[in-house]
Amino acid sequence: MSRKNHKNDIYNSNYRKRIIEIFTKHPYQYFNYKQIAYKLDAYSKEERQHVAKTIEHLLNIKTLVKGKRGQYKINLLHIETDSSNVLKGKLNMKQTGKAYLIVDGGEMEDVFIAANNTARALNGDLVKVHLFPARRGKRPEGRVIEIVKRYKVNFVGTIKFSKNMSFFVPDDISMPIDVLIPNEFLHNAEDGQKVVVRLTEWHENARNPFGEVIQVLGFPGNNEVEMLSILIDQTFYNTFSTEVEKEAEKISEKIPEKELLNRRDFRQVFTLTIDPADAKDFDDAISYQELENGLYEVGIHIADVSFYVKPNTLIDKEAYNRATSVYLVDRTIPMLPEKLSNKVCSLTPHQDKLCFSAVFVLDKKGKVHKQWIGKTIINSDRRFNYEEVQLIIETSKDKHAKEILMLDKIAKALRKERFEKGSINFHTEEVKFILNEDSRPIGVCVKENKDSNQMIEDFMLLANRKVAELIGKVSQKEKAKAFVYRVHDQPLEEKINKFNEFIQKLGYSLQLNSRKNLAKSINDLFVSIEGKGEQKLIEQLAIRTMQRAVYTTNNIGHYGLGFKYYTHFTSPIRRYPDLMVHRLLERYLSGKPSVNKEDLIEKCKHASEMEQRATEAERNSIKYKQVEYLSDKIGETFEGLVSGVSKWGIWVELKESKCEGMVSIKTLVDDFYYIDEENYRYIGQHSGKIIRLGDAVTVSVRKVDLAKKQIDFIFIN
Repeated sequence: MSRKNHKNDIYNSNYRKRIIEIFTKHPYQYFNYKQIAYKLDAYSKEERQHVAKTIEHLLNIKTLVKGKRGQYKINLLHIETDSSNVLKGKLNMKQTGKAYLIVDGGEMEDVFIAANNTARALNGDLVKVHLFPARRGKRPEGRVIEIVKRYKVNFVGTIKFSKNMSFFVPDDISMPIDVLIPNEFLHNAEDGQKVVVRLTEWHENARNPFGEVIQVLGFPGNNEVEMLSILIDQTFYNTFSTEVEKEAEKISEKIPEKELLNRRDFRQVFTLTIDPADAKDFDDAISYQELENGLYEVGIHIADVSFYVKPNTLIDKEAYNRATSVYLVDRTIPMLPEKLSNKVCSLTPHQDKLCFSAVFVLDKKGKVHKQWIGKTIINSDRRFNYEEVQLIIETSKDKHAKEILMLDKIAKALRKERFEKGSINFHTEEVKFILNEDSRPIGVCVKENKDSNQMIEDFMLLANRKVAELIGKVSQKEKAKAFVYRVHDQPLEEKINKFNEFIQKLGYSLQLNSRKNLAKSINDLFVSIEGKGEQKLIEQLAIRTMQRAVYTTNNIGHYGLGFKYYTHFTSPIRRYPDLMVHRLLERYLSGKPSVNKEDLIEKCKHASEMEQRATEAERNSIKYKQVEYLSDKIGETFEGLVSGVSKWGIWVELKESKCEGMVSIKTLVDDFYYIDEENYRYIGQHSGKIIRLGDAVTVSVRKVDLAKKQIDFIFIN
């Protein structure tokens, strides 16, 4: 080969790779050869000839396609067939239209996707993304090449009329486009009403899709309209179909006599339920008896929903679709019809009820000497609420004080052991709105997590852990049967290192040398900051450092609880995974072989997604009530804590009501403030004044917007 030809090959090879990179990064854009030459810094006649020849070659092998007037663009089929650079994950879209791909498994950095590369994908969609060639020092970047599954099919928002066409403005601010509604598809919706819209058409190069109104909800500001909007936006509905209700009505509350022969009878053992005062469904009960050998038998009895809800029935399919009950501020949207959740399955006092139980023989130190898991029948002696049990713990006054005090003692021993073995003691505050008859908030109280709450929690944790161990803990020679686990992965190294670097500036540090030591040092950190000014700041950041717990067949343990094996067994009335666990447990206890793991994987993913949607709905209802609560308090002053910083301003959470709003950076006129995101603070350029996460501040309510669920504050000092 001549030196000249060798040089030409180098040119062509180098240019070919770089030209493909340019076209791939701009998949919908046309370029002529001069524009490409300019991007390649190819200015000489010889270099431009090589660029032109390379483009011609790429056209011949169909990597490029030709447009008008000597212009070219990438052949999209070329991108889609290059599977080595394709990732699948969920799209997290911002208000501006740009997005980030959260990759399945969460083990790599999120991929940035420019607004013009989202290819009609929307927030939450499961998509495939083609990665652009990596650039040193830059985060991964790509473009959407396939929408695998839409996160939402129907959208909630407001209709705005115009002359020839109406517009649908979505409630979800992460949906950066309006939907065009032809007048013939309004279906009697009025200007300004909240509606549900289904997308009907979206042309490839069009910015806006077309849609059709499928449900008119009413005018904004009405509580019923707003709560329905929140539910439907997350794909939940407040009613069941007539067919599902009819199937539920056919289920008899009468227990068949033959069923008693197959169950362990606990009807003569002291049994109680402990729930919130306003609870309507009781899915767990505790039995207690002191044994002659000085040990104690504690039974954790869970409503046997699987006896009444059979696989593939209409009720079962609906429960699977919902996957969870949803708890809004003013209502509960149950997973199961009321006939089942509040009557047939609910462990009502003084009624025989069927249960799936985990029974333990323990000593005062919480050590389990013996366990039994199986089907039972119970008859609860008394229904307590948490406040009643707390009073008994504090005063020792009640005819059942002896039993409750011993249960509390054993629970505290279990808790102590759990923390010693690596369970993290997170502190979170939950508020409850006091509503009037119109569901308007007239007051707020903070729910305290007292001994009575923790006692029930610890026994439920014990049951969940032991059930998971029973199925998952096998010898090395054995293969564990397919099962549903509740797992919580350890924090990503990058996040925990960043958190540790930050708290070191405040005089604290974590032990990063092992999983167990890290958990213990986080607990030690929480103890050392208690009552100090930085407590709220550090607790918030610690929670943000953690990963989200999910359902899966792949057991990796539960990091936050410090358990190697953990599942959800204790709430089948309100969680579908618990119902799955009951069915699997019954199957395996009867000696049947393992189910196909593949059959469970998709169900676990669905349950995790619906749990996330339910959480979002609950947050949105709280946010709406927060705005409503402050709507008649414009100009009033409140004490608060800085709860977040962003380029738009400073988030503040009020101390008493926990209402959260923003102080716009534009309202800080005493200085020019710039953001220091790494240290969660704003700094005054001239004064050096610092406003950081966790700071105590005084604010006044400046403005509220119910439609957008937004609260604006201004600083008083």
